[in-house]
Order: sequence, then C-alpha cells, then structure tokens
Amino acid sequence: MNIIEAFDVDKEFNGRSILKDVSFTIKEGTINGLLGPNGAGKTTLIRLLNGVIDATNGTMKVMNYDPKFHGDDIRAQTGIVTESAALYHDMSAWDNLVFFAKIYKVFDQKRISYLLEQFELYDKKDHLVGTFSTGMKKRLSLAKALIHKPKLLFLDEPTNGLDPEGINDVIQLLKKVNEEEGITILICSHVLHQLETICEAFLFLKEGRLIEQGTRRELEDKYLSEIKLLVETGLQPADPRVYRGYSYKRKSPSQLEFTLLSKEQISPLLKEILTESWIYSSEITNRGLETLYFKIRGGDHE
Repeated sequence: MNIIEAFDVDKEFNGRSILKDVSFTIKEGTINGLLGPNGAGKTTLIRLLNGVIDATNGTMKVMNYDPKFHGDDIRAQTGIVTESAALYHDMSAWDNLVFFAKIYKVFDQKRISYLLEQFELYDKKDHLVGTFSTGMKKRLSLAKALIHKPKLLFLDEPTNGLDPEGINDVIQLLKKVNEEEGITILICSHVLHQLETICEAFLFLKEGRLIEQGTRRELEDKYLSEIKLLVETGLQPADPRVYRGYSYKRKSPSQLEFTLLSKEQISPLLKEILTESWIYSSEITNRGLETLYFKIRGGDHE
C-alpha cells in the first residue's frame, strides 16, 4: 500500500520553478532516501507533502489526504525533524516533551518516559536542553517528533552537525523506530553514504526534477554496466592484465580488482582462484550509493 503518491507536481516561487513534473510513490512501512544537492528542491517537497505550502500544479496524496486541503489532518499524523532541533532551550528535556505532547493532545507520562529511555536521555530528563550536545538535541528532537505515534516521519538533513558517532546513533534509532513502530520514514539528505545501510528505496532530485527512483537492487541492475570486484588473495597470475579471461588490475601485493560483466561471473571467478590459491575477502567496490548517484545524474565519478 502506498502512503505517499505524487503526480506531475510543479512548484513555483515568484515565477521561478523550484519543482517540475515530479511523480513518485512511497510504500507504507518503508525507509526512503530523498537525495540531491543543496538547492535541488528537497525541503520544498517536504513542505508540500506536509501541506505547509501548496503545489502550483499536480496532485498529491499523503495517507489518502490531499495536502492542499487537509494539511492539518496530515500534520496530526506525521512527525518532522528539521536541520534545527526546534526545541525550547530554557526548558528541561522532560518539559519539552510534555509541552509538545499537550499540543498534540496526547499527554502520556509513560510514552514520554519510554521515548527518553529509548533515546538514552532519561538520566538527563531534568537538565535544560540548552546544556545538551548537538547529538543529544537531535535525539530529543526525534523523540519530540514521535511523541504522538505518527504514521509517517519526515527528516530534513537529520544528521547535519553530528560527529560520526552521533550520525551512527541517529541512523540506528531510525532503524529501531521503523522496525518496532512500523513508521514510514522519508529522509531528505545530500550526504549519500549515511543512507546506504538504512534506506530501502531512493528518490533522486536534480534542479527540481526527479531524475530517478527505485530500490538499491533496481538501481544497480539499471546503472552498473560492469562489476568491479576487489579480491584479497595469494594468487599471482602470469598474465599482468588477464586471468582466465577476466581482466584485472593489481591494487596491492595481495589485492586484485577484476572487471566483470555481471554479478553472475563472481562465483565462477572465485572458484577458479580457489583452485590455485587462498581468498581472504572479496568485495564489489562500485556499488556504493555515491557511485550510483553520479551515474544517474550523468557524471563520471569512478
């Protein structure tokens, strides 16, 4: 079942086109990445889906509501985390969640305690938010967005300003709420590698246009015309460029990078190598989200 549907959506500001002919669907219960450089129109699309602004043309459905006419109904069942935490710094973590719970008319001390525990903030519940680190504010902001048990969560650059540990914490928390509460998540970001392990499907925006969409497997099948397989092995081929019909480059004394036509060639190649030497590891090196992104947008970024 689709929780979001968009058809031929345009958005203009003062005669300037921000989004043009955008169409896509998002399945309920999935985690999706909305990717593109700054200025591609990602935040504008999030605002349209929440009914904060209206589309110039086209139609949208969010949980079967039209954002143009039922923005309040949509926002009552969605959560949003923006680049800024949007918290009250002169209030404690507990009081922040109490305040927002009462706004949504869902005040429940058990729910507040549960979220603070899940986001590892319970021991800081009485501390002023202004004393929190950036990572703690991000986690509290996520708890705030989940206070009313939304069906859909919008995240606009949720990891900006975080160190690697903080980024990992946020990603793991998102996986957890998706699995445990079944919340559909749309993550808007220009930092591609952070989303590789969490998203099931991706939307690619460029200059206001949706240039591609699909699951990781679908995108790989469509855009990877060859496979780069890095093999750590003791093999020492006699031919410096070709091993039994497979071309390769030596990356280090024990690493060979083979160029294959498809994934189906991987097993036969590894079997051939194992008849002559050991294999410590093998890895496809050109299947990263960043590689796919530059192929999709038409650039050459190997």
